[in-house]
Amino acid sequence: MTIDEIIALTLVEDMGDGDHTSLSTIPATARGKVRLLVKEAGILAGVDVARKVFLAVDNTIIFTQMLSDGTPVKPGDVAFTVEGPSVSLLGAERTALNFMQRMSGIATATNRLVKLLNGLNTRLLDTRKTTPLMRQFEKMAVKTGGGNNHRFGLYDMILIKDNHVDFAGGIGQAIEAANSYLKKCKKSLQIEIEVRNFSELNEVLVTGRINRIMLDNFSPADLKKAVEMIGGRYETEASGGITEDTLRSYAESGVNYISVGALTHHIRSLDLSLKAC
Repeated sequence: MTIDEIIALTLVEDMGDGDHTSLSTIPATARGKVRLLVKEAGILAGVDVARKVFLAVDNTIIFTQMLSDGTPVKPGDVAFTVEGPSVSLLGAERTALNFMQRMSGIATATNRLVKLLNGLNTRLLDTRKTTPLMRQFEKMAVKTGGGNNHRFGLYDMILIKDNHVDFAGGIGQAIEAANSYLKKCKKSLQIEIEVRNFSELNEVLVTGRINRIMLDNFSPADLKKAVEMIGGRYETEASGGITEDTLRSYAESGVNYISVGALTHHIRSLDLSLKAC
């Protein structure tokens, strides 16, 4: 589903058969102008999405951008102004804010964690723990905040996790089946496998035929040992219970990536509002 299609659905969800409050109280000929006012420090995200929302409601609206996605903002900053029929402005207001507030909250949190990795080669990844139908927007916000996107969905990477291993009958069987599937289907996808302990890690190292190893719920000390055992033969990723307080200690192990689900599923929106000029 495209961004434009998702925006169209969100507008249908909010407006239904019409914004009857505005239609009943505001003259059809009334025009207005509003500004996007920042009320909290953070990283701005979703400006282009807000533009699409306003123009989807009324393509005669004039959208004037002052700030771009990725800009550090503070209270009092104005990201853009929008001018046009008052009823149209009010019809788009909440949907535009919903996108921007959540996206800016994600970008802000991501940027805060990325800064904790300064001086190290470890990169921060998001996950598939996203809001249904909001994944494109939330992953865009992670990149705006300086993070990196993991796979987008189930279709663009093979990620063999514990349940896959258990259902397949073991690590060797799962890896062999994955490689056979790719060959049969003539697909070129990266293969990543999750390991939960050193026994599973050793089995993966003996089997090979993968691109990345996800080290799940390892302690920082065990993670460092695991990275040394892998010795650069495969990309490495740490996951599981890694917080803002422990992120740096995990990254110091030399792991290539750290994935943090909280980037998209445990976020407080940034305080923004639309105010009349």
